[in-house]
Amino acid sequence: MTNTVSIQSLKQTAGLPANQAGIGNVKSFFESQKGVLLAVLPKHMSADRMLKIALGAMRTTPKLMECTTESLFGAIVQCSQLGLEPNTPLGHAYLIPFEKKRKQGNQWVTEKVETQIVLGYKGLIDLARRSGQVVSISAHEVCQNDAFEYAYGLDERLHHVPAFGDRGPVIAFYAVAKLVGGGHAFEVMSVRQIEEIRDASQNYKFARDKATTVWGQHFVEMGRKTVLRRLFKYLPVSIELATASHLDAKNASGEEQNLGDVLTGDFSVVTNEYDNQQHTQASAQSAELPEHNQATEASEFFDEALANARAGHFDTALDLGRSCTEDERRVIQQTIDAVSQHQATSNQQVDGQQANYTAGRRQRTMSME
Repeated sequence: MTNTVSIQSLKQTAGLPANQAGIGNVKSFFESQKGVLLAVLPKHMSADRMLKIALGAMRTTPKLMECTTESLFGAIVQCSQLGLEPNTPLGHAYLIPFEKKRKQGNQWVTEKVETQIVLGYKGLIDLARRSGQVVSISAHEVCQNDAFEYAYGLDERLHHVPAFGDRGPVIAFYAVAKLVGGGHAFEVMSVRQIEEIRDASQNYKFARDKATTVWGQHFVEMGRKTVLRRLFKYLPVSIELATASHLDAKNASGEEQNLGDVLTGDFSVVTNEYDNQQHTQASAQSAELPEHNQATEASEFFDEALANARAGHFDTALDLGRSCTEDERRVIQQTIDAVSQHQATSNQQVDGQQANYTAGRRQRTMSME
């Protein structure tokens, strides 16, 4: 006899912080909403993998456990729509906690914590390349000892040769794109311009320790992303890229992304007996997640990727390989190459047999005539 998770229980879990709901209830909620993911996921991504990534992010960033369950899932849905995996070595996107505050008397108090998406500059570049409107796109920092010159106007030009050895401090950033059908576009920003945008960021402005913020720890990467976002204003971008840029701008200005609002449909019911057994066991445990074993999870991804590569599911294998080490990705690619070569050889043999059969049939037909 199978037990079910009630609709009322799922609705209650949605509005609770994950650490109050308990990890068992959070998993059940995610499973109940898997259909939402399946409706928006690109073909090269799987719902199970996205949910696994979400749970992994909660382990590696414990502060996410303070976020509402619905905002956590909403962030995963949004990343799925964009075709970006958050919190993986690819650096395409990140899930971060965002404190929604209100004023109570003379003090600001945290009303609730919600999940927000921060796009990495690599994620923006990936979306731009997938739009079909851009042949190539890149962003770089310019240092004091580099050879660099540019000019706007009727005869635009951009020339950058990084210095060998000591390049000196960063003085500027630029992004450049080659467009389909010819033409190009580029944007240059000085460090001062980048710093002005950084200083206007709510997350940076009100941080107690600015050195620990994303701007403090990854200034160059944030500078590249900032100049990329400005370049997008002049490019024929896709809906996905426009959405990603808009979400990232909201995060930079300290505005809410309202990702929890994505869940507007009906809740479904979990009826799988195994899932409910896991839910019961997990609910009896502490609300805190167990210590994350990254080596074990990476090994699981590697084994699964190899199995898919051997089965000929190359896109899935490459997708899983994103969470593997560089050496493991090399093995996965070698496996794909070997299987591809074997398939090609088999096809050639079949084609040869078919050609021999056709030639023999022609000869028999001619002799009969």
